[in-house]
Amino acid sequence: MTGSRVLALGHYQPARVLTNDELAAMVDTSDEWIRTRVGIRTRRVAEPTETVADMAGQAAAKALANSGLAPADIDLVLVATCTAVDRSPNTAARVAAALGLTSPAVMDINVVCAGFTHALATADHAIRAGSATNALVVGVEKFTDVADWTDRTTCVLVGDGAGAAVVTASPEPGIGPVVWGSVPEMGHAVRIEGTPSRFAQEGQSVYRWATTQLPPIARTVCERAGITPEDLAAVVLHQANLRIIEPVARKLGAVNAIVASDVTESGNTSAASIPLALSKLVASGRVAPGAPILLFGFGGNLSYAGQVIHCP
Repeated sequence: MTGSRVLALGHYQPARVLTNDELAAMVDTSDEWIRTRVGIRTRRVAEPTETVADMAGQAAAKALANSGLAPADIDLVLVATCTAVDRSPNTAARVAAALGLTSPAVMDINVVCAGFTHALATADHAIRAGSATNALVVGVEKFTDVADWTDRTTCVLVGDGAGAAVVTASPEPGIGPVVWGSVPEMGHAVRIEGTPSRFAQEGQSVYRWATTQLPPIARTVCERAGITPEDLAAVVLHQANLRIIEPVARKLGAVNAIVASDVTESGNTSAASIPLALSKLVASGRVAPGAPILLFGFGGNLSYAGQVIHCP
């Protein structure tokens, strides 16, 4: 059985930066309140004409260029998103068309904030099964489209962007076993419902679940990969907010790891947050090629998925 590894990464963010002070002019909040409660300073906002597929295509094109592969080499495209408006063609098909890919399988995956790690595991499984050789995996959201700009507890969180990875077959596995699951009976704690759809959550319930239940699961991810948390060079959690990222990382015990905190400048970009933060971290050169990185997504449906990868 062959394994797979992350070959290359890429990311994209819209040009418009929305500051906390600008938000304070729109809703009853302040820069101090936002920084204290969630640790976010800025977030990016896509233009009205900029679609989920547009952003996904930008990130995917960068990852493909960085991989050295040709468009014809990609035989699977997976896009994780919960904010795509169009149902068909799906976002993956639109990305494939924009990049000039030839006859890939194309699938969208909606597991909200854990979408990218679910999609990465699916790509790994497909390659191990012999159903694909080179996969393009994208996490993308236009989360500001579903924001309730009158709700100061949620609108301060959201941002837009995309991140992508090229995953390729490898004789030595560079993507560890996935640990995934959910708490369906608590799925109501994170919602994007109605027409028009609006994001809402039970913040305290999500916080308690994330900070108490997820650290042991993240340790299990490391165990399945055959390492300890102390071995990790970096930890890239879903960029929900710093009040969740910091305690989860601390309880995990990854004392030697760089902990990604892209949320401070990008906000919560749901399925895009892990590949966006990962692409920036790797591009910074702070993690050596081959070093172990924990990816751990969690959120909507109270679902989670994590794996340890080798830094490309």
